[in-house]
Amino acid sequence: MPKILFLPHKVILPEPKIVYAEKGEIILNIALKNNIYIEHACGKSCACTTCHCIIKSGFSSLSKSSDKEEDALDKAWGVTLKSRLSCQAKLGNKDITILIPYYNKNYV
Repeated sequence: MPKILFLPHKVILPEPKIVYAEKGEIILNIALKNNIYIEHACGKSCACTTCHCIIKSGFSSLSKSSDKEEDALDKAWGVTLKSRLSCQAKLGNKDITILIPYYNKNYV
């Protein structure tokens, strides 16, 4: 069972949090199930980028991103080469570390 480390966020998560999840689970669902509220204004439909997260380690273990997700990420604030939409990224077999950006297009 992979370990997910959510790094601290000054508003959402003042202390780092480690959780465990099954392969194939979506990052956003894992976060919400563990009381980490990542905004998701479009209701997990890959349309808004408010659930943008940065994978600090374990990026290659996640599911491949779709063209739709890549197109959406082009509109995200602070996007990096290791960015994913947490509503789309499925957990693989390896541990991952996640940074929730301080800002998104609804909270700047």
